[in-house]
Amino acid sequence: MIRASGLTLRRGTKVLLDGADFVVHPGERVGIVGPNGAGKSTLFALFTGRLDADAGDLDIPATWKVAAIAQEIDHTDRAAVEFVMDGDGHLRSLQAARASINAERDGTRLAELEAELFDAGVFTAQSRAEQLLVGLGFSEAEFTQAVTSFSGGWRMRLNLARALMAPSDLLLLDEPTNHLDLDAMLWLERWLASYPGTVMVISHDTEFLDAVARTILHFDHAKLIRYKGGYEDFVTQRAERMRLTQIAFDRQTKEAARLQGFIDRFKAQATKAKQAQSRVKALGRMQMLAPLRDAAAISIRIPSPSYMPDPLLTLDKVSAGYGEKPILRGVELQVRSGARIGILGANGAGKSTLVKTLADELAPLAGARKAARGLEVGYFAQHQLDILDLDASPLQHLARIAPDTREQDMRNYLGGFGFSGEFVTSLVRPMSGGEKARLALALIVWKKPNLLLLDEPSNHLDVDTREALTEALAEFEGTMLLVSHDRHLLRTTVDSFWIVADGGVQNFDGDLEDYRDWLSNRRTPAAGTATSGGSSDDSQGTDRKATKREEAENRQRLSALRKPLEAKLQKLETTMAKNEARRKELDALIADPELYEDARKDECRRVMAEHGELLKQAGQVEEEWLEMQESLEQIAKS
Repeated sequence: MIRASGLTLRRGTKVLLDGADFVVHPGERVGIVGPNGAGKSTLFALFTGRLDADAGDLDIPATWKVAAIAQEIDHTDRAAVEFVMDGDGHLRSLQAARASINAERDGTRLAELEAELFDAGVFTAQSRAEQLLVGLGFSEAEFTQAVTSFSGGWRMRLNLARALMAPSDLLLLDEPTNHLDLDAMLWLERWLASYPGTVMVISHDTEFLDAVARTILHFDHAKLIRYKGGYEDFVTQRAERMRLTQIAFDRQTKEAARLQGFIDRFKAQATKAKQAQSRVKALGRMQMLAPLRDAAAISIRIPSPSYMPDPLLTLDKVSAGYGEKPILRGVELQVRSGARIGILGANGAGKSTLVKTLADELAPLAGARKAARGLEVGYFAQHQLDILDLDASPLQHLARIAPDTREQDMRNYLGGFGFSGEFVTSLVRPMSGGEKARLALALIVWKKPNLLLLDEPSNHLDVDTREALTEALAEFEGTMLLVSHDRHLLRTTVDSFWIVADGGVQNFDGDLEDYRDWLSNRRTPAAGTATSGGSSDDSQGTDRKATKREEAENRQRLSALRKPLEAKLQKLETTMAKNEARRKELDALIADPELYEDARKDECRRVMAEHGELLKQAGQVEEEWLEMQESLEQIAKS
């Protein structure tokens, strides 16, 4: 097993771990969580030997082979499949040795090498590499392309494939999903489920962690605290731990105050001096607890739009792409006021091309983009982080687009995106990717857009900031189109989906589970030509596919029936919660004897009338809520 004892890690003057102890058992699936800058990647650098601990010990079994994703982008002209095969260093070294052997002079060594190559899987190596490439979204035509011909995101996929190719006992994955689309992420989850070794993964994608991890190690006040289960289990257990720790802290504080009070009262009295001294010793022996608190939370606020035309935007028979080569053809769609749409599709299918066309950053090659009068677009994409002025502060960035705004108003606004105190006047250059993303988003929504176009807005954000963004988008009152591989973000912020595939854009009547089935059906190879004795198998295969297709169609039909009911149910629950909160406020007023004084008669009448109206509404809303629940139950039974 892996065992850490008294482990201390520093980065500059910052202490990342201080005397941390933890164990990882063989075969465990461990998620590493904590805020940006906590030391997660530094811990992995210790595992791979790229740095040494400042104090303490980290013991990894000497026989274990460790594989990790290279974070640097390689600029080699080597073919993609060969680059991935290079991940198996042992195989490559055997092949090099085999190539250097003179068969006539050293036949014995040649035979030994041939046997070792067979054991190392030389005959299946290329097939394994190609399977990894296909799983991560590469086409067969791309297997022989040079690594340098791919974009940075696709080269990071090659780095991931290369790490998976390496024979290993311990697999270290640092943000493996950052450059993956949803189908590649689902494939990776399945691959890891069958991996026989120990996995340690750093990820801010909570659903990916829930699918992969069975243990969580949490960076908590320079310690690593172990929790059993996936991410949701961790959240529940940590909340309980915080509650119990606070209870213990409160009790100890009370006991320390009692002892100190006795000491202060009687230390000068000779008759009580002995008892006072014993209290001094007891207080000295008391190991003072620290209250366990979360780091200061980010609370993102997106302003509501001032005007909402309908429809906002229309694409009429649009072809879109680059140069003269269209990626999308004949696209006809309309963006309606209040729509909240998730855009699904494989990388390279044209999702970003569609969003750029909607944002008017890419002119249509054919057809027309028709914008409503008063349309105000807020467009976020990763490239906008690159156009930030690294030598300016967040306050300076905002002042450039809002020169007539008071500085205090700008400070208040930026504070809602986590830029406060000295941070608001600090330079952008040393900021993390997540902090730059927050700043870019703050600048985009300053003008109160009525249409938000977001292309992977949660990349580089830690879990807490992702959650803050999720809440802000859920409360945004404008129209939103979202491209994201973060399933939690999609589930909680969008009401419907478009799917980009085969050069077109279509409505998708289903949820993310239906999309997973749709992907699975697309990956199923077509039935082969019948051969003698094989027609029965072929017909059975065709029947199975037809059955799967019918099941998927039925799920989509039920989903289409559920969606409007679930949306209405959510609105009813929001109304019920607001009414309940207001009713409690009125109950508190009604319980106040001063309300019934003569000077407050008018207020008393208003309070009583509003209270009665809320009770009446509560009954009506509850009846409607029950009807919606019954309807959903009937759909579930069908």
